[in-house]
Amino acid sequence: MIYVHVPFCRNFCTYCDFYSEVAARCRKAEDILKQEKLFEEFSQALCAEAVSRAGEISDEVNTLYIGGGTPSVLPLSAFRALAGTLKALRLGASGSDLADASCPTSGRREFEEFTVEVNPEDIIEKGHEYVEGLLELGVNRISMGVQSFDDKILRFMNRRHSSEDAVKAYGILEEAGVRNISIDLIFGLPQLSLDQWKNTLDKALNISSRGTLPQHVSSYQLSVEPGSMLARFAEKGVWSEASDEVCQEQYSALCEALASAGYHHYEISNFALPGYEAVHNSAYWRHVPYVGLGPGAHGFSPLDASRQWNADDLQAYLDAYRNGDFSAIREGETLTREQLVLEHIMLGLRTSAGLPADYLRAHCEPAAFDRALDSGDLQAVPGSERLRIPESRFFVSDSIISSLV
Repeated sequence: MIYVHVPFCRNFCTYCDFYSEVAARCRKAEDILKQEKLFEEFSQALCAEAVSRAGEISDEVNTLYIGGGTPSVLPLSAFRALAGTLKALRLGASGSDLADASCPTSGRREFEEFTVEVNPEDIIEKGHEYVEGLLELGVNRISMGVQSFDDKILRFMNRRHSSEDAVKAYGILEEAGVRNISIDLIFGLPQLSLDQWKNTLDKALNISSRGTLPQHVSSYQLSVEPGSMLARFAEKGVWSEASDEVCQEQYSALCEALASAGYHHYEISNFALPGYEAVHNSAYWRHVPYVGLGPGAHGFSPLDASRQWNADDLQAYLDAYRNGDFSAIREGETLTREQLVLEHIMLGLRTSAGLPADYLRAHCEPAAFDRALDSGDLQAVPGSERLRIPESRFFVSDSIISSLV
């Protein structure tokens, strides 16, 4: 299970605090060449880091997720180099074999799920050929950041696309042959009325010109993250968060609309048509080990209770590549047993699958556990010996989990 962080964005979204560097669209030939060289060196650095960490890569969950940032700003050549290196590593290739990432890739199965995050404007600009190129490399799932179908909201978020662009980009993905598309939506803005939100949900469910539903929808409540433009707006008093009542009303509308359309609400923020639940993200919630590649990427190993991460610094990352020593930008910590248990409970209770009742009883505060059962904050998962937070109380799940641990 591998996560790759691509730290490039054309511009910064109002709400985002993920590590990224601006890679603006260039007009001058010398600037275009400079950016192409940067992308090429970055892809070489990713390949080198993957080789240096080959022993950590496990097939327990056979997935690759390329996120960011905005991965779709990269050329196909960057994806080709990384995909070739990772496939060769999984075949047990030696360092010399990986010199040009051209080792044969048959003999072991492809990634069960290979996801790339994209933005609508990149898909429109690069077109069908770009998407088809991704599919040829083994990508079988695309996650597209739509966020809203209201152009005023999109401008507030500092998104580069319009509502019309999102529909057009989705059509290109479908026409190119993508059969597993996830779209992201954001709710919980004070200037977003319930009618506007319901209209966004309706447009999301009807985004396909072929009359099919998106296979997956992720929807997140807007939050003020330290270091984001939104945090600066809040500090200056020019913007304030929506009330809990407004957010809960919008979340309820989200759950109702997607349930009516046949989606499985399998995690607090994630909905899938049956069979299209995200394999990669579901593994996070089960506390499965994963490797993080790229500046700012995190990894986790429950075997030695460790969490590792690379520094949020592209230049330092490239310097580490040039010096042949990625340990210089890698940090980590060892989690206590109590921290591991807490994380396992917090992650597991975000899902519709919940956790084994015996595990919760053994690790939760006894009186709080009994109260949760009596009040309905925890309920049995039908046909199993597991407990979950019911969907009707997902919105207040943080407070329920806090009371348990």
